[in-house]
Amino acid sequence: MYGITGTPGTGKSSVADLLESRGFPVLHLSKTFDPYIVERDTDRDTLVIDEERWISEFPGFEGVVEGHLAHLLPCDLIVVLRCRPDVLACRLRERGYHQAKITENSLAETIDVVLIETLELFSPEQVYELDTTDTSIRECTDLAEKFFHGMLHASHGSIDWSSYIGVIE
Repeated sequence: MYGITGTPGTGKSSVADLLESRGFPVLHLSKTFDPYIVERDTDRDTLVIDEERWISEFPGFEGVVEGHLAHLLPCDLIVVLRCRPDVLACRLRERGYHQAKITENSLAETIDVVLIETLELFSPEQVYELDTTDTSIRECTDLAEKFFHGMLHASHGSIDWSSYIGVIE
C-alpha cells in the first residue's frame, strides 16, 4: 500500500487521479470516513472522525491511498505533498474555504505538521517529501510513481516554510 498525504490543497487528489489514469488502483480515503464521524466541528468547518477506530478497522488496500490522513495507515511508502503557504492559501481561497480554515491549514503547512506526523510513524527510507508549489501535477505524479517503483530514493527535510510564520492571515 502506497500513501499520498499532505495538508489540504497540496495536490493529493490531482496526483492520485493521474496515478489512477496510469493504472494504479486508488482509494480516496475521505470516502471511507462516514462510519467513523463522531461530530461536525462547525467552528473549524470540518468533520471529526474516530481516527483510532478508523485506523484499527481499515482493511488495507493494494494500491494508492490518498488523503490528509493517509500517513496514519501502515503504508509501505508514503509521499508527503507540500506547498508554499502563500500559494496554498490562494488555492484554498479559490476552493471557497473561509479565512479561519485557510489560516489554520496554511499555518499547519508552515510548521510541517503532516511531515512531522509522518516521520514519527515511518522510517526515513519510506518517506518522500515533494514540493508541489511550482511543479505541474504531471511532474509530481511522475516523481511519486518513480518513488513507488524504487526509482527515487527517499527524501525529506529540505523544505523550510518557517519564514511564513505570521505572514498568512
